[in-house]
Amino acid sequence: MIDLSVIIVSWNVQDYLAACLESVYSGIKKFSFEIIIVDNNSSDGSAAMVKERFPAVVLIENRDNAGFSRANNQAVAVSTGEFILALNPDTLVLNDALGALLGFMRAHVDAGIAAPHIRDQEC
Repeated sequence: MIDLSVIIVSWNVQDYLAACLESVYSGIKKFSFEIIIVDNNSSDGSAAMVKERFPAVVLIENRDNAGFSRANNQAVAVSTGEFILALNPDTLVLNDALGALLGFMRAHVDAGIAAPHIRDQEC
């Protein structure tokens, strides 16, 4: 089992998704992870971009827009991580934020869910 499954639901957000994926890859250094993207039938080339630039990502390509909840459930069904992170594609992961979040969850075994500190671009 790997440490963390990062789940991203995507629909026509190619540029945001690319930046998000780059930030995840550069922000995780101390634990194992997988990234699972469910693309809800984007028409902007999002799926092709993922295949070309991020071949290690598990990509589920829906033939229609399955919606946010169903797409997340699709990803959870194939995930192998001890922990699951639902991450929006317009998010940038800074520094070791995911490491800190994972550390918190491991230190607080009674916690069922946690959320990171969220900042907008102006902070």
